[in-house]
Amino acid sequence: MHEATTSIDAYTDAPHLLAEMTWVTDQVATHASGTRLSREFWLRKAALLDRLAIREAEEEGIPEAMAEADTLAARAAHRLAQYDRERGGGPFATSNGPIPPDSPLWDPSYRPYVRQEYAAWRRMTAA
Repeated sequence: MHEATTSIDAYTDAPHLLAEMTWVTDQVATHASGTRLSREFWLRKAALLDRLAIREAEEEGIPEAMAEADTLAARAAHRLAQYDRERGGGPFATSNGPIPPDSPLWDPSYRPYVRQEYAAWRRMTAA
């Protein structure tokens, strides 16, 4: 079993949820039609939805809302892993964590992959 990055490790120093929501929506609003969104967008969107799903579960909210939050977080995590898999390994790889996106260790969910990648990204951008 691998040592997955926990949500506490990944999100301890993360920006406030509202700040992340603003950043993600601003990226979509200012994105030129026909161009691709950046990896940073897919990473921060996936991390935001993961954090919201965790928060929903902690608050023991309405079961339907919890399920929807989990589903949205899982879809966004899958999209990030897909983005990274499409770019492959080597010098052009986009993943930064020790476990690559195509590892079977991520089965059944890529949400821990998002946490690994978000923690790595935060370490890289903190300098």
